[in-house]
Amino acid sequence: MVGKISSDLPPGFRFHPTDEELIMYYLRYQATSRPCPVSIIPEIDVYKFDPWVLPEKAEFGDNEWYFFTPRDRKYPNGVRPNRAAVSGYWKATGTDKAIYSANKYVGIKKALVFYKGKPPKGVKTDWIMHEYRLSDSKSQTSKQSGSMRLDDWVLCRIYKKKNLGRTIEMMKVEEEELEAQNVSTTNNEIEVVGGPQTMKLPRICSLSHLLELDYFGSIPQLLSDNLLYDDQGYTMNNVNNTSNVDQVSSQQQNTNNITSNNCNIFFNYQQPLFVNPTFQSQ
Repeated sequence: MVGKISSDLPPGFRFHPTDEELIMYYLRYQATSRPCPVSIIPEIDVYKFDPWVLPEKAEFGDNEWYFFTPRDRKYPNGVRPNRAAVSGYWKATGTDKAIYSANKYVGIKKALVFYKGKPPKGVKTDWIMHEYRLSDSKSQTSKQSGSMRLDDWVLCRIYKKKNLGRTIEMMKVEEEELEAQNVSTTNNEIEVVGGPQTMKLPRICSLSHLLELDYFGSIPQLLSDNLLYDDQGYTMNNVNNTSNVDQVSSQQQNTNNITSNNCNIFFNYQQPLFVNPTFQSQ
């Protein structure tokens, strides 16, 4: 939201003060009735509104909004602040953070989350408040023990936490799609183990296609002493590695014979031939 004072600000102005700057140049000035460097933070009791209404009350801001607000006591003689709002309540979370300026303790920062409903069964929302108060606010509180007013002024920064659910969901969908692609690729290949190297063969191919495969090598290499087919031609087993040197030499000498007979071996593979019905009657 662009506030009504934006016309008095230079082009490109952004209000992103540090914790130290909020304490030293804004909250201290407000607490001592001195004018702030820029009249950009309005005075409003944030506990009289729900957080989603507050951006309309702000003078300036798009994603976070600043307010000076008083704090009232929850009980007449207590020091706990009343955190109740219109349709819910603010609940402190985490630990308080000490703020220093030139190594001097000057303020405290507290984080709160807005819950819809009544405690302790309120529903947590994405609205966050950072509450800044001066380090000497306790001494001021003791002077006002007869009043319900706990602090004249604290400074609040309010914003809505971004919801990352959509982003996480999209990441999961992309991961599932990638896994599906990997499974599809794996299903189209048969992994043959047992030779000197692991080979992945196409699930469906013709004899001519098989002979043209680069990674398959020559037919004699396929039918060498390392790989054999069984009677049905489905399983490839390792040949006993204890074969003597004479047997190896004999197999090398008979390589030409194996090459000439390789077609018979493949045609003895027990699987019926496919005939296109279109050409069967011709």
